[in-house]
Amino acid sequence: MKSDSIEPSVYLNPLQLAFKKAANKQNAIGMKAYMLNQFEFYGIKTPERDAIVISFLKTNRIPDEESLSSVIKWMWEQNEREWQYAAIDIFKSHQLLWKLRSIQLIQYCLTHKSWWDTVDGIGSDWLPKYFLIFPEKQIPITQKWNRSTNMWLQRSSILFQRSYKKKTNTQLLAEYIQQHQSSKAFFIQKAIGWALREYSKTHPEWVKSFVESQNLAPLSKREALKKITI
Repeated sequence: MKSDSIEPSVYLNPLQLAFKKAANKQNAIGMKAYMLNQFEFYGIKTPERDAIVISFLKTNRIPDEESLSSVIKWMWEQNEREWQYAAIDIFKSHQLLWKLRSIQLIQYCLTHKSWWDTVDGIGSDWLPKYFLIFPEKQIPITQKWNRSTNMWLQRSSILFQRSYKKKTNTQLLAEYIQQHQSSKAFFIQKAIGWALREYSKTHPEWVKSFVESQNLAPLSKREALKKITI
């Protein structure tokens, strides 16, 4: 680490104190159960957590990309799930520091402590922005993810375009779905349906035609056609 880089635990100490002050044991029990007992929680609900992070960021900015990476990794290693949620917000708020190599950190977060909540948060807040900044990486990276054996990378490759609307690369969407349409994994079947449902808001005819031409799982098909009335 560079001599002028920040120490993550020191930088994040005010946020840690705020999280501990706002902790609610009763909420934490319910949150942990909702996540199938996979993660610990402080028990801070989303609006309060968002307010805490926003307040923290007003006076605690990160100076360089190396420090940003160190901070996000430190947060990702913590037991309480609120740390990962806050990490998504903090990384998003420092887009000016993102580099081409930031994809390494993004993939690390997608493949560690993975569950739908963080994976889809990254898919919403990081991936579209990263590929907008570095468009030349979109196809090489997402193709690699789509062909990997990691379910969460597969899911991310299918869903990363869900906010693209008219800018959706339908050839890529179709290719990535076809690669996994026979998957038995719930989170892949759901991802296929969700990706198609979002695009149906822009081009329902394309989605309807695509669904009719494929052998999609019932869950995927049902999700894909939810918004189509034609």
